[in-house]
Amino acid sequence: MKTGLDTPFDQLNDHEQNIVTAIKKHGWFNTRVFDHEGKLPDFSYSTGFCSSLDFPEIIVFSLPKDTTHSILWDVYRDVASGKKPLVGVATPDIFGNANAFLLPVAKRHYDEHLGSSQWFYRGDEFPCLQLIWPDPNGYFPWEPEIGENFKDSQPDLTEHGWSVSIAK
Repeated sequence: MKTGLDTPFDQLNDHEQNIVTAIKKHGWFNTRVFDHEGKLPDFSYSTGFCSSLDFPEIIVFSLPKDTTHSILWDVYRDVASGKKPLVGVATPDIFGNANAFLLPVAKRHYDEHLGSSQWFYRGDEFPCLQLIWPDPNGYFPWEPEIGENFKDSQPDLTEHGWSVSIAK
């Protein structure tokens, strides 16, 4: 698959050069998106996991910028060392003190959320997982017990809804 790494560096704009430089140096790039219109919570996503590690990109909502960056780095290092987190089931391997879920993102959400990755991979032919985290009591967005302050913090980007995406 051709990527942004295949484009001559002098043909890239400043943002594209930043992406390519980070991926060459670190293996991935972190994009942070702040929603100034109030429609969506802030989010971050990786670009480069797929090309560097043959592992899906990851998107995560509503966590602080530094926290998200650290989590993505930890996942990158784990996958690079051969420890791939499970997809579709609760996993304690991401946060350590709480379970998390990684669920496939439907391609219909790529345009709205994954622009830098779309540029890098030259389209939508790359996988992406949404990292879902629980509220302080351990409840996930699809559970009725989730705290009121957390209900809208993570939109459902799966193809057919969270309950269908979770392995039973």
